[in-house]
Amino acid sequence: MSVIFRRPFLTAMLLGASASALFAGAAIAEPAPPFPDLLRQAQATAPRLSEARAEIARAEGLARQARALPNPTLGVEVENFAGSGPFKGTGLSETTASIEQTLELGGKRSARVAVGRADVVAARARAAQIQGEYAFDLAASYAEAEASDRRLQLATESVGFAQEDARVAGALVEAGREADLRRVQALAALQAARAALEEARAARATAFSNLTALVGAPAPITSIPVSLLARAGQAFAGASPDPLASPAYLAAQAQREAAARRVRMERLRAVPDVTVSVGARRFEGDDATALVAGVSIPFPIFDRNRGNISAARAELSAAEARLNAARLDAEAAVRSGSARLSAAEARLAASQEGERTAEEAYRLTRLGYEGGKLDLVELLNAQRALAEARAQTINAAVERLSAQAGLARLAGATPFGDPR
Repeated sequence: MSVIFRRPFLTAMLLGASASALFAGAAIAEPAPPFPDLLRQAQATAPRLSEARAEIARAEGLARQARALPNPTLGVEVENFAGSGPFKGTGLSETTASIEQTLELGGKRSARVAVGRADVVAARARAAQIQGEYAFDLAASYAEAEASDRRLQLATESVGFAQEDARVAGALVEAGREADLRRVQALAALQAARAALEEARAARATAFSNLTALVGAPAPITSIPVSLLARAGQAFAGASPDPLASPAYLAAQAQREAAARRVRMERLRAVPDVTVSVGARRFEGDDATALVAGVSIPFPIFDRNRGNISAARAELSAAEARLNAARLDAEAAVRSGSARLSAAEARLAASQEGERTAEEAYRLTRLGYEGGKLDLVELLNAQRALAEARAQTINAAVERLSAQAGLARLAGATPFGDPR
């Protein structure tokens, strides 16, 4: 189903100098590329996606560090020198050179490496979730910018309608066919239309500013030459998404796994490590050398890492709660997504039919008004109904796109094309 925005038969005549200036400015403005190209470009410029990549790089760096062994300790110790009596000078000194190495016991290193790997998986799952959410937000922002363009065009045409109605009302008043009140009413309607036009211009500027910021574009995006609303039916064509395969659930699952591995790591950290040392000692007084060796192990009386274990367990409980919440949210979203899409499709079809009816009603009302058979109030009501009908069509198209993109996000798919 495509979105068709019909213009009344008087549109060309009613667009005034302000509309001409508007579209002349749009011709030289910086246009947005088609949505798939914009999404592809945003991979390198969007701050949100750059942050997600940085989080993956951080997790990968920590995972590499987790594989590292403890560094050995080199030591040199000199005894019995620079004293008094026979120990004056260095003749009776003893010099010991040694190396110490801590041996991690209990599987600490393998547990630490497992945590690092789990964190990388979690970071990548989170990045996939962010990518899907970003694609959804970008589609919504792109569609809103396009819709704001169309709303501005509608507001411009409404001003043209109001100007023509004011002209006709003035002519009828001058001809004595209408009271002067009618001209005042028409001018009031014209002022209201101009105020709505300024509001539409501000809304358009806001929508394009938001789109530019979301993309992180170096130059402002100021026009949408390729419609996205007309492609809303192509956003997602798959079956109903599986809640347990949604990016949000998979990310929560990966975070829960990382938290579980962190609990095991903290438990193993309570196991004392052994430090072994070996070295050589030089006896200057006897002109002799001997080997020295030692073993040391902490005595776990005061620190058994209980606080860190409790914190890791609490983190695991929180991760399990988030996983359960993600499952419930995904199931609810899948149930409501299809219903929302069906409603949006029906709303769009009804809005398009209502727009066609409102166009015909306005045309007949205007003919009746110009023929003196209908009052200005009826003409203004018909004009207002037409503007509202056309605005409803735009809103329905935006809603359909949002519903389609929402299903794509739940399925972990990229709406309107893969940016990779």
